[in-house]
Amino acid sequence: MKAMPWNWTCLLSHLLMVGMGSSTLLTRQPAPLSQKQRSFVTFRGEPTEGFNHLVVDERTGHIYLGAVNRIYKLSSDLKVLVTHETGPDEDNPKCYPPRIVQTCNEPLTTTNNVNKMLLIDYKENRLIACGSLYQGICKLLRLEDLFKLGEPYHKKEHYLSGVNESGSVFGVIVSYSNLDDKLFIATAVDGKPEYFPTISSRKLTKNSEADGMFAYVFHDEFVASMIKIPSDTFTIIPDFDIYYVYGFSSGNFVYFLTLQPEMVSPPGSTTKEQVYTSKLVRLCKEDTAFNSYVEVPIGCERSGVEYRLLQAAYLSKAGAMLGRTLGVHSDDDLLFTVFSKGQKRKMKSLDESALCIFILKQINDRIKERLQSCYRGEGTLDLAWLKVKDIPCSSALLTIDDNFCGLDMNAPLGVSDMVRGIPVFTEDRDRMTSVIAYVYKNHSLAFVGTKSGKLKKMPGTSLCPTLELPMGPRSYRAAVTLEVLFSSCSSN
Repeated sequence: MKAMPWNWTCLLSHLLMVGMGSSTLLTRQPAPLSQKQRSFVTFRGEPTEGFNHLVVDERTGHIYLGAVNRIYKLSSDLKVLVTHETGPDEDNPKCYPPRIVQTCNEPLTTTNNVNKMLLIDYKENRLIACGSLYQGICKLLRLEDLFKLGEPYHKKEHYLSGVNESGSVFGVIVSYSNLDDKLFIATAVDGKPEYFPTISSRKLTKNSEADGMFAYVFHDEFVASMIKIPSDTFTIIPDFDIYYVYGFSSGNFVYFLTLQPEMVSPPGSTTKEQVYTSKLVRLCKEDTAFNSYVEVPIGCERSGVEYRLLQAAYLSKAGAMLGRTLGVHSDDDLLFTVFSKGQKRKMKSLDESALCIFILKQINDRIKERLQSCYRGEGTLDLAWLKVKDIPCSSALLTIDDNFCGLDMNAPLGVSDMVRGIPVFTEDRDRMTSVIAYVYKNHSLAFVGTKSGKLKKMPGTSLCPTLELPMGPRSYRAAVTLEVLFSSCSSN
């Protein structure tokens, strides 16, 4: 597949790049002021309290903030409206099922509840807040006052993940007009694949206390709406896990962007070493058996330097100006991504990083090509972590179009060739850690947050001032401050 031609100079002129970072400070610009007068309203949590996730109600502008041991509801000018305590409580990560279900013989200690997922269920006017306590159970809170509508915990489907990290779970809601919605959940499993599927689709019932809340969309003796990491995988890579960086839905599909360890042989070597590969995972929204599961490696390269460790991503539209440069329609989906250099360090990424753009249609076209070749009987399923051994593709006479959702053969499937993004901007010293983007007056604007907690702009732009936040290297995902700044900076 040929790469889409593009013009470096024109591309830069259509993008605004800013960065910032903080996990304990929330900032928003008030009413528009002149460039010199511009100031920011801030909200600070408790000194021991880290901010983990943020969502903004598109209808009211209210901000919901997931923190350690607390959920906040803030006004659009960052005034506290309501708080809801979620912890701490007595717990032990070895208690499965958790002690609130049955007696646990492990020693219990006072344990913080780290917010791992925060989603707005617009259809039922509720907030889904999932934490780290009790193997990852969730609360359903009323948007108006954060009153607890439900807290399912009595079935194994209610334990989403025992990983005690805020960036370990991603959820995507798929809504229907006349049916209950679905919740796609993707999570690291921390060596416990027997307890937690790495990816699954769950029921979102209208009644928050219904027995079927978070039940698998489909589950019988042989097939379920989930994928588990096989135990054989851990014999090859003992610390194997899939780390989910971002998730979204587009068209008929749900997507997750991941980091996965794998064993590769360096050029000229007969021994294998562990590296990390960034991959996009795609599933059909209506696929209850997960036969449509496909994953494709993604990365970026500029001036001979490989950027392969995904740090952050954000889905946006192309807009008229950038779309014209890329040769796509203004309403086509683009993935704005941040990668750090290399493949060998997940927890201690190198400071060299790149902002890259992927055209989602090009990724889907590459997946369709791979599906077509596999159903012609070419190659293997190429999904080492799931199949452990090479399984050849099987031939079948059928038409595979853009919306093909798989059969109970040739699935799940991996794409071997990496899809490369378009490098837009690189940073060698202050690693980019987050990104957000949108279209403003036909221009596509991209904002990035950095490791040291800085908000920057490209030379020659005037939508947002250059800003350095005082929190130091506490960027984490930086989306907490970034998303609020994003809406106000672009309004001028």
